Amino acid sequence: SIMASDRIFGLIVILVALAYIASATQIQSSFMTDPVGPKTFPFLIGAVAGLCGFIVFVIPSSEPNWPNFSTMISLLSAVVVLVCYAYMLKPFGFLIPTAIVASILSFQINSKVLNSLFTGTSLSIFLYILFKYVLGLGLIALPKMMLN
Repeated sequence: SIMASDRIFGLIVILVALAYIASATQIQSSFMTDPVGPKTFPFLIGAVAGLCGFIVFVIPSSEPNWPNFSTMISLLSAVVVLVCYAYMLKPFGFLIPTAIVASILSFQINSKVLNSLFTGTSLSIFLYILFKYVLGLGLIALPKMMLN
C-alpha cells in the first residue's frame, strides 16, 4: 500500500541518517579547531534527516503526489550532473566545473541559454570569492595545467 511505502522510505531515511552520523564520528579534529568543531555540521544534517525520516514513518501520506515522468527525468539528470561535479572538482579546479554545473541546473529551471550561462558563471565567481576569501577555504580556482 501507499502508506507502507512511506513507512519503508521513512525507515530507510532514518537508517541512512544514522549511518551518516556514525561516519561523521570518524572525522579527525586537529588541536587547532574552533569551539564548534568539524563534526557539528554533519551531526546536524544527520539529525535533521533522521527527524524527517521519523516524521514520514510516523505520519505517512495517504495520497502522495508523485512527479510525472519528465520531472523524474529532470531530477535524475540533476543528480547525475551533481555526481559528475563532485568528480570534476579536483582535476578541473573550482571555477570551470561550478560554472558548467550551475549553468546546466539554471537551464533546467529557466530554459534560456544566455541567462543560464550568465547565472552559472556569476554564481561560480561569487561562490569562489565567498569560499576563498570570506570563509578562507583553500580552493583551487583553475586546473593546474592552465596555471602553468
